[in-house]
Amino acid sequence: MKQHLLPVLKNIQVSQRYWLMVVDRTSMPENVDPGQFFHLRTTEALSPFLRRPLSVYRITETTLEFLYLVKGAGTVEMTKKETGDTLDVLGPLGQGFQLGSQKEILLTARGVGIATLAALAQKAVENGTGCTAILSARTKDDLLSGEMLEEMGVQVYRVTEEQGNSDVKAVEAQMREIIEQKDIDSLYTCGSRRLSLLNQRLLHEYGLQGEIALEEQMGCAMGACFSCVSPIQKDGKEHSVRVCYEGPVFPMEQVVIS
Repeated sequence: MKQHLLPVLKNIQVSQRYWLMVVDRTSMPENVDPGQFFHLRTTEALSPFLRRPLSVYRITETTLEFLYLVKGAGTVEMTKKETGDTLDVLGPLGQGFQLGSQKEILLTARGVGIATLAALAQKAVENGTGCTAILSARTKDDLLSGEMLEEMGVQVYRVTEEQGNSDVKAVEAQMREIIEQKDIDSLYTCGSRRLSLLNQRLLHEYGLQGEIALEEQMGCAMGACFSCVSPIQKDGKEHSVRVCYEGPVFPMEQVVIS
């Protein structure tokens, strides 16, 4: 893990609650995998003191993109960054998604969960893997990334509370239809406890592979403070793992969702 000072190329509001920041990564030699994250210093002031962990939204040879929900002091400070400013980051951190020889994958994301899964969709398309995504949100305004994913070649389904089609029963019916019609072999999800439980159930029923990207509040993001501990089930026993270090991506069948 290294500290990087990355020039801000763009930082714009993309919906009522979400912003998108693009930074120049040409000075960064490390590879960045979908599902990994960076620990961002949001301000030069003493408060807020702790860095903020953000997943990588899109990855190119020269840029990194962060899609973030503005909901606290740290992310409010992030919105003040302007083109030409510098973003202080630690990373890349954590364990990313494992994308192997899958032929067809299905992503389900709730809200800002798409900020974690978008880079996976990008890599899947680049690898020639078929990719379908169900995007869920409260309102149409919060349904982000659909057009971008479709431009990549991802088939996108949109569901919202506003439209009344985002309940678990409706999403389950949609997932079953997609799994059976497209012969899906892997599931990936982020952003919702209910969607995670649904994915786990369908993974076992259909005998699929899958991974979950967990979201937890983090202190150090280096595995030292144990503030992001979460339970997993492995080898018949329950273990506590650090989401920042052993995760944030875990095999779907191992994650214990309370």
